[in-house]
Amino acid sequence: MASKHDYYDTLHVPKGAGQEEIKKAYRRLARKFHPDVNPGDKAAEERFKQVQEAYDVLSDAKKRQVYDQFGFYSDHIPPGAGAGPGAGPQPNMDFSGFDFSDFFQGGGHRASTGSTGGGFRDIFANLFNRGEAPQASAPEKGEDLEYSMNISFWQAIKGTQAKLNITRYEVCGTCHGTGSSGGLTATCPECNGTGSVSQMAGAMRFNLTCPRCGGSGKLKNACPTCHGDGRIAHTESVEVRIPPGARNGSRLRVAGKGNAGTVGGPPGDLYITTRVEEHPYFHREGDDIHIQVPVTVWEAGLGAKIEVPTIDGRTLLKIPQGTHNGQKFRLREKGVFNARTNQRGDQIVEAAIETPAAQDERTREILRELAGLHPEDPRADLWAKLY
Repeated sequence: MASKHDYYDTLHVPKGAGQEEIKKAYRRLARKFHPDVNPGDKAAEERFKQVQEAYDVLSDAKKRQVYDQFGFYSDHIPPGAGAGPGAGPQPNMDFSGFDFSDFFQGGGHRASTGSTGGGFRDIFANLFNRGEAPQASAPEKGEDLEYSMNISFWQAIKGTQAKLNITRYEVCGTCHGTGSSGGLTATCPECNGTGSVSQMAGAMRFNLTCPRCGGSGKLKNACPTCHGDGRIAHTESVEVRIPPGARNGSRLRVAGKGNAGTVGGPPGDLYITTRVEEHPYFHREGDDIHIQVPVTVWEAGLGAKIEVPTIDGRTLLKIPQGTHNGQKFRLREKGVFNARTNQRGDQIVEAAIETPAAQDERTREILRELAGLHPEDPRADLWAKLY
């Protein structure tokens, strides 16, 4: 590679600029002159090539040294004068045909396969680290785990202690989480032996050198138990306390019972979502309990005190004279206890009036007598409103 252009002038940086300043300049100019942003503009396309050429040289320490010494850089320079085989694999920098709309708006989407990524910022950071030795993995917190647990209506109301079998990654006991032991090699779990990981941002996919194995696909001195991962799968029984008043869909957190972290990172947490079974008679709405209770015609007409069931047992409810079907009564603080408000909900009792079956003559006679005493049409108001 040789050029008549001044690479420092091309990137608008001084000759003594550091690598971070050069990277920032390249990012800014690459955004400005990329062909996708300037379709059909040959001048911008040529300028983009010049920016790429300048960055290719100035971002590599050995190439830059040769350029600073001789004023140009060529791929055919003598061995030892420039970048040698130790420069490492180079990622593909051809972005033509990709949708850069998210990138230029500063909104790279986070998506990856084979490695976690943080959108364009992390991807370009990897691209701009070309030729540099891969850095050791930093400690990372373990992943959180999500499980669901079925509990009965009464377990949710009263609270309970339950055991849940979970499978989680724990720190390997052989290597104590380091992933290395004794001079063996194993396939890198980060890239599955391929030496590269792929990251996506928007419509763009990047193949990058695996940061864990440096592109070799193998881990040296890998632990024979965990094969270099530092963690092993383990099934255990976890004691879970379900507090009183748990609802359907409540999410409980058990700290430190997620997957173990990597490279000494802290473990994740375990989250348990409760699935509460329905009760055949009690129906829960928030902290209130609803129930439908049968009431006889004479109880509704004359008034009465009846026993009704609650989640605490039986209690008395006064039915006033003239109670109609579907009428609701409230029993204060007979509902579910809420630990956050330190209060109980109410119980709502709905009267379901049952008419007697007129299976004998005496019953029919009494009903006819009752009809004679009250000859008014109960649907009179309905007719008046409709017609």
